[in-house]
Amino acid sequence: MIMKAGMLCFVWALNLCDDPPSVISFRDATKDSQIAFRYENGGTDQYYLVEIVGAGVCLFDADGDGLIDVYMVNGAALPGRTIEVPPSDQFFLNRGGLKFTEHTEASGLKEHNYGVGATAADFDNDGFVDLYISNFGPKVLMHNNGDGTFSDVTAVAGVADGDEFGAVVIFLDIDNDGNLDLFVGNYLDFDFKRHDELAPKSIPYPPGPRDFRPTPDSLFYNNGDGTFSDISQSSGIRKTAGPSMGVVAADFDMDGDVDIFVGCDGEPNLYYQNDGTGKFTEEALLVGVATDLRGRANGSMGVDAADINGDGLLDLVVTNYMDQLMEVFRNSKPGGFFDDVSSTLKLGKDVKPHVNWGVGLVDFDLDGDIDAYICNGHFLKHAKSIEPNTDYAVPNCVMENMGNKVFRNASRQAGPALQHSASSRGGGFDDLDNDGDVDVVVVNCDTNSQVLENSYSGTNKWLQLKLVGRKCNRSAVGAKAVLSAGGRKVFLEQVNGRGYQSYFGSVLTAGLGNVEKIDTLQIYWPNRREPTILNELGVNQRLTIVEPE
Repeated sequence: MIMKAGMLCFVWALNLCDDPPSVISFRDATKDSQIAFRYENGGTDQYYLVEIVGAGVCLFDADGDGLIDVYMVNGAALPGRTIEVPPSDQFFLNRGGLKFTEHTEASGLKEHNYGVGATAADFDNDGFVDLYISNFGPKVLMHNNGDGTFSDVTAVAGVADGDEFGAVVIFLDIDNDGNLDLFVGNYLDFDFKRHDELAPKSIPYPPGPRDFRPTPDSLFYNNGDGTFSDISQSSGIRKTAGPSMGVVAADFDMDGDVDIFVGCDGEPNLYYQNDGTGKFTEEALLVGVATDLRGRANGSMGVDAADINGDGLLDLVVTNYMDQLMEVFRNSKPGGFFDDVSSTLKLGKDVKPHVNWGVGLVDFDLDGDIDAYICNGHFLKHAKSIEPNTDYAVPNCVMENMGNKVFRNASRQAGPALQHSASSRGGGFDDLDNDGDVDVVVVNCDTNSQVLENSYSGTNKWLQLKLVGRKCNRSAVGAKAVLSAGGRKVFLEQVNGRGYQSYFGSVLTAGLGNVEKIDTLQIYWPNRREPTILNELGVNQRLTIVEPE
């Protein structure tokens, strides 16, 4: 969020005469889903940083019934504001058929902290997915009891992480010992008094991220007994600090261990390279992801990783502040070096006038290549009076991968649901109705959240994978899948975190186009050299694959 004026015109890059019609389509299923959630920022229109960053959403199967449930992170009252009924996070159980039941109180997840983001994974390998919530203030670890309830184990586990301005959080196994460790991204050392002192001279924008010191991130090592040790300093994570917003961890350099990319708001991004033992060195400038192609540090918000060009390497997409082109960092070779191909791919061209937040790299039309959903919206309610080419509430955007290294805007063809204007923040992307395609949940500010059903009706085939670790971590975070079908390959990795302050994707979805069978499926588990190999598989099914003993 680098706050400066921009003067670019907004043009939809959609040529209906020359381009084939898009088959990507969404239906607004918010009312039918019975997910009724309104994000409360608790503000007083002072535009404190904490009230404008919004929050994310966490999608995970809490009760092990094969249906993805929804956890919505909420804010709380800030100084100068009293709310008669204090807002809380809300938890919705999936009952099937894209219908949900509000289950917050009964589950023990009625959190009244000022929430920012959340992630989920089975940190203690007991077969039930746990929840970690990032707050403006101490974070919270909720243990899944396996009976539909959760217990706060933050103090015992030792992962409150002080009294920081939290950002995105992720579970990852830094040394492949089978236990999930915890990376906690922190934003800024925000101070209400300093904001109030700066505000009278900060025109036309309120005090921003450059007016406060960045807070170092944290790394907690899983001891395997329900407790964690703070290794932020010894691991190398605390040697640098940036205003962290989006974080994603994956084996970018294909050396068998997980690396960490951190999108920083207005300062160079961070890239922590793992030496294989859980020790990290910050190498963002060396690998090419610190800044954009012109050497500018942008207002990085959300991040996601996927194999965009089908070469078997995970690429990075970073959403940015208005008048800044979304960054697309193409992973150029197995050593983990990246090229900025933002201009050539045209992925962020049409949303450049807007502030961009959540992002999901998903194959919405199941044709075998990765599309993108981008959440947009300014943080000032009077934004249009300052920046006439954008607004507080604007439509979100779906970008279709044309398979020729270029994306096009398919939003207008995707149905009325994509014409809805809001100031969106986090987005979650999962198959909520178990029909094989990926649906969308979006957190909006000052209005209800949105549930979009993917209404794809074509004939493209798909395969879904639920991976379960035995020797590796139970959630199989870090596992890779390679599908060979019809002469092409699809590459997927089980990644925790993703997007803007969000988590999604515990079930891997591979679009296969018009193939009728899968020739070979290879699963590479984090702590094994030899893959699990399955041959001659049928399409349009979900497989649960358990790591061999």
